[in-house]
Amino acid sequence: MPGPGPHMMYALATGLALMSVSNGRFSPHHCIVYALNAFFGPDIGSFAEWLTSTVGLGGVFGSSVETYIHDPFFYVLILGVPLSLLYARASRFFISKGYLDSISGIPLTLNQCFLLISAGSLSHFFLDHLFEENGHSTMYTWILSTGWWKGRAPVNPDAVVVIGFLCTCLIIGFIRINRIKAEKSIRKQLINSGKLLIAIASVYCLWCASQIYMVNPPRPAVGEEADLGVILFLAVYFFLPHSLCIMSMNQAERLPL
Repeated sequence: MPGPGPHMMYALATGLALMSVSNGRFSPHHCIVYALNAFFGPDIGSFAEWLTSTVGLGGVFGSSVETYIHDPFFYVLILGVPLSLLYARASRFFISKGYLDSISGIPLTLNQCFLLISAGSLSHFFLDHLFEENGHSTMYTWILSTGWWKGRAPVNPDAVVVIGFLCTCLIIGFIRINRIKAEKSIRKQLINSGKLLIAIASVYCLWCASQIYMVNPPRPAVGEEADLGVILFLAVYFFLPHSLCIMSMNQAERLPL
């Protein structure tokens, strides 16, 4: 699986990108909390296992901890609140001592820390699921299972019609939402575009799932493509953590002019 380097570089690169486009709303404090949890967070259990083995405890305690902590959701449920308290206090300390710039001059809140911890955990497993166990991880195997690998996939006319209709609706709907207007709200356009994308993606996934799991015998939903697995994986492990990072940003009105 990926080591500390890729986890840290991926998270820091993402954090730097958000810092560059947010005009300081995503601060170095956000970036470091997000990166630490993407890098070391869910691996705390593995570290505990190594530590207990090193001190002669046989790794029993560490192994039991690792089973629960090395999970994208259990990590947040078990350690999310205590770590939020720790990071919020550390953020206040770093600002008071002048060790780390926050641009806005305000420390992270508990809610912001919790969002960043959740985002870091999901980003950690974005890499782990793709590049561990020699490509045979449970998640990666499931993603591939939503494709068609039993020879050349037949072309089903209904699949062509459904997928073509959904993609056409997505393009036309996006253009309609973002058309030139005398008075327009960029925020409203973004929200409506997001709603449209989620709606189309949900129907798309329902179509794929119905063809794979409800039709007997199963049929290729979209040719040979594993669209169901790819869409759900990206939604949970790529777009969701980035959305949580955006939600954790400071409010614009709290920033200095």
